[in-house]
Amino acid sequence: MTKTYRQGTIGALLDEYERAILDLSKTISCINATAITTTINNLSVQSILAHVVRSGYAYALYVQKLLGEQNEVPNLVYRNTISDYQNDLTAFFVFTENVIKNFSDSQLEELDNQKKIITSWGQVYDIEQIMEHAIVHILRHRRQIEKFKIELDNL
Repeated sequence: MTKTYRQGTIGALLDEYERAILDLSKTISCINATAITTTINNLSVQSILAHVVRSGYAYALYVQKLLGEQNEVPNLVYRNTISDYQNDLTAFFVFTENVIKNFSDSQLEELDNQKKIITSWGQVYDIEQIMEHAIVHILRHRRQIEKFKIELDNL
């Protein structure tokens, strides 16, 4: 089967973001309803995934704000099934894709800090940087869940 790649820099960022999300979705696919809420060191898969989904929307909303649109970051939503979280992962990716398509590749990099995104934690990003951060955010939490699954197996 031939892989179809999106075009340009935006396409590359979306392809990698989608790949990271699909890898996370695959990693969580075998987690059952009991394990999703099991707490180890004050964390559960449920709390990690609620954070990942909320953050996914937040990154896209930061970019959307550059278009002059003001939207509130959604609240954390604690789901009881992995399939619900997988649907949420898909939904925030589609939302992100729809936001990003309003920009051109030439708009991704911004040297003027006055025109950059200022996050709630004080970091300053251009669109490319916030998207790269979003990708790595997924990867880091996928790794966290992989380690969590090992701890669950040892309970």
